[in-house]
Amino acid sequence: MSKEDNLNKNWKKDFPIEKQQATNVSRRDFAKFLTLVSGGLMVGSGLVTAKAYLYPKEEVGGEHFVCKKGEVPVGGTRAFVIERSTIPYILIHLETGEFKAYEQKCTHLSCSVFYKPGTGIIHCPCHEGSFDAKTGNVLAGPPPRALPKLDVFFKDDAIYVRAAQEEKIG
Repeated sequence: MSKEDNLNKNWKKDFPIEKQQATNVSRRDFAKFLTLVSGGLMVGSGLVTAKAYLYPKEEVGGEHFVCKKGEVPVGGTRAFVIERSTIPYILIHLETGEFKAYEQKCTHLSCSVFYKPGTGIIHCPCHEGSFDAKTGNVLAGPPPRALPKLDVFFKDDAIYVRAAQEEKIG
């Protein structure tokens, strides 16, 4: 018996399954796999939901410098994070000359949003959500509420943000 035949014989003894059978999966094994994956997704979704309810949202306190006016061209944006926070924000220099600042996470599933220059729309590419760049209100798609916003104000040539003041009605 040659050395190659001996290796083949040992290999077949160690791995008795034919190649054709190796790709077959029983219905029971497939159902177990689906149950495991579905259960994992359910637990993960539950943890994300629990975190949203148990941990309060970070409040913006005080005034925060973002950049100089000249650093954001008309129709341009600037991403920033406030000191001691992990929430990403976007500063938009609208074509009207106004500056607006919003949380850069979609209110649907927290995907990153971006401004489409010249359209007045903040877009979420994950599920085709759209927000009005002037107000942050939902225009289309699945987002359940407007983008959280910050008030933008100026000190000389510097752009600052602070927590949005509630608009008083009446």
